[in-house]
Order: sequence, then C-alpha cells, then structure tokens
Amino acid sequence: MRPILDQSVQQLRTWMLEHDQPAYRAAQIRQWIFARRASSWEQMTDLPRGLREQLASEFDIWSAEIAVHRTDADGTEKLLLTLADGRALNPDVVPGAPACGSRVAAPAAGGKGPLQIECVLLRDDKGHCGMCISTQVGCAMKCAFCATGLGGMTRNLSTGEILEQMLQLQRLLKAEERLSHVVCMGMGEPLANLDRLMPALAAAAAKDGLGIGVRKITISTVGLPAGIRRLAEQNCPYHLAVSLHAPNDTLRTRLMPTNRHIGIEPIMAAADEYFEKTGRRVTYEYILLAGVNDGVNEAGQLVALLRGRPSLVNLIPYNPVHGLKFRTPHPRAVARFGEILEQGGLTVAIRHRKGARINAACGQLRRNAAAS
Repeated sequence: MRPILDQSVQQLRTWMLEHDQPAYRAAQIRQWIFARRASSWEQMTDLPRGLREQLASEFDIWSAEIAVHRTDADGTEKLLLTLADGRALNPDVVPGAPACGSRVAAPAAGGKGPLQIECVLLRDDKGHCGMCISTQVGCAMKCAFCATGLGGMTRNLSTGEILEQMLQLQRLLKAEERLSHVVCMGMGEPLANLDRLMPALAAAAAKDGLGIGVRKITISTVGLPAGIRRLAEQNCPYHLAVSLHAPNDTLRTRLMPTNRHIGIEPIMAAADEYFEKTGRRVTYEYILLAGVNDGVNEAGQLVALLRGRPSLVNLIPYNPVHGLKFRTPHPRAVARFGEILEQGGLTVAIRHRKGARINAACGQLRRNAAAS
C-alpha cells in the first residue's frame, strides 16, 4: 500500500491512464481529499466503484494514526500522530553536522517504539486558524531549550507525511472556519528536508489544494546558510523566519550547539541575500529565557545586530519544558526587552503563548507520551 499523498498530480494522471481511466480523475481525487475532506475511497461517489476498489487496493489515504488529541480552552488543538512503523518512506536523515542536504541511512525501525510527530491547530480571537507542522521525526539541532531534540533524530518526513498533518488539522475545523496560514515550526529543521517540504507547501498553496496564500506560509530555520541561499536562488515565495534566540555567538552556541559550526554572521549574510533576491523581509524569532537572554545587554546587542536590516523581531516568552531548567520571563521583563528594541528602531511583535495546558510547545507531547 502506498500513501496517496505522496503521489503528485502528474503521477496520479499517469496512473489513471495506465489503468484505462481518464486523466481528469486525478483532479477529482484531489478535490475529494483537499476540499471535501474525504477520509475513505468509498466517500468519493463520483468515481466508478471499480476504480474506488482498485484505488483502495493500492493506496492509503492516511498513513498515520492519531495517538493523542488534546484541546486547550484557548482553542488550540494538538495532535500526536503515530507513523507507520517499519516503513521508512524517506530514509534520509540529517546527522549532527548542520550541512544542508546531508544524508545517511536511517536506523532500522523497531526496538525504539513507534515513530511519532506533532502538529498544532492555532486559533486567534480574530477567527484565524493557523497550523504548525513538523518536517522531521525528531531533530538533530539539539537546542538546549527544546523538547524535540531530547529524543534525537530519526528521519525526514515524506511529502505525504507533511501534507497529512495539514489535512488532519483541517478536519478539526468547524464548518465556518478556514485555514489561514501555516508555519513550519514544529519538530525538525525544515531546511534539512527541503526536497520533501517544498512540494507539500506547493500543494498547501495551490488553488486545488488547501488554497493558503503564499504570503501566509512561513519556513522557520535555526539558520542553515546553504538552505537559506537555496530558497533565495529559487525566489521562494514564502516567509523566512530565522530562530536567532541570542545576539552573540557565545550565548547562541550555548543555547544552540549547531552555531558552533556556523556562526551568526554567515547566517545574517545568507538572510540578507534572501531579502535582496526575494524582497521579503526576514523574521527573527527570539525565545526569551528568564535570566539567560532577556537582559538589557542582550537587547542592546540585538539592536546593534539587526539595525538597518529590513526585519521583524518576534519575541516569544518561553513555554516551559518538564525536565529543562529554563523559565518563562516575567511580563515586565518581556515588555522591557521589546521597548529597548523598538527604541533602537526595530519592528517588534510579541507572540502570546498558546496551548500551555496541552503541551503545545514543540516536542512536549511526544516526550510525555513516550514517558508514560
């Protein structure tokens, strides 16, 4: 059985022709899955019964199972998805070195429990519904404050597995709700899996897909210069968010070990190139950790680093992770940090915490489930 979501439109058309079916059946299937939210082949009633039976014998619509579904009072919903054990749909994994596109064989499945990933549906008070999706099973970046890296890195997700997260979250929407944006800020490093991610995002943006505007799609990265330059060369239509989290190399290396092999300046140079070639300003994500990177000195250094660069600074008060020492700063400290940045001429946004009661921070739910 093959996941239907890993088949491109052209591949579906070819399959139809090979099975003596008109090519337009591929568009019908796509409409059923993306627009009409079908969960079985039997629901696709405008397809001949024989074709439905043949599709059911060769393709799965869903390749993952919902292991946990949690809902917060603020409207946030989080899914923990269990992937098909033993089926390495994409055996490429990214080793500890931060080189974009590195590949080694995946470890054999089994013995370590099911492969699981997380995705989140986020609602705001304006009626917008966004989603945060994962791109890898685990993460090799090992950021000190993140729950995902604690479990190590297993493999990249396939295009279909990335798309399936979006469709599973779409099924949680009320009749009057629509998906407004998507952020690749879940488990994993998106730029280390661009070959599978970009087709998934293209389907999310397509009119016959999820119809999400390209300016409403964000790719977040710890800062892999080669990957950023690749996006720039392709004139990527999506927003780029760089997870900075520190204004100097000493502190950033302490918080994000991959920085030891890269350094802030090469990241900034690649981000500058992205702006020059695409015309889209870069967002710099900055998680505020109490007593670590939220002081006046750090704020001043961040102003010096970003002054003159067309950018948005997204301040994120830390969402605590059980077992890690980091704490959420007091709201006064968050406000003071933001004020210093604004006085320095930077554009600032403060992200309000969502889903704190359901372990919505990246990697928390999977870690808790594994421990139980």
